[in-house]
Amino acid sequence: MEDLLKVGVITTTHGVRGEVKVYPTTDEPERFLDLEYVLLDTGKELRRLDIKNVRFFQKSCYLEI
Repeated sequence: MEDLLKVGVITTTHGVRGEVKVYPTTDEPERFLDLEYVLLDTGKELRRLDIKNVRFFQKSCYLEI
């Protein structure tokens, strides 16, 4: 059994600094502030992406990776 928790879904890219727009699938979107990295499931592998910055706008989070 894997010990992973899905906290969001990437909906689109944003800007030119490597930001992605994420729809949180958790009750506490502030959880993104505590994360140092996320694992992106590409279907073939899990890629580790380090988070540089997090910002919130309406019901979405923007992660700079």
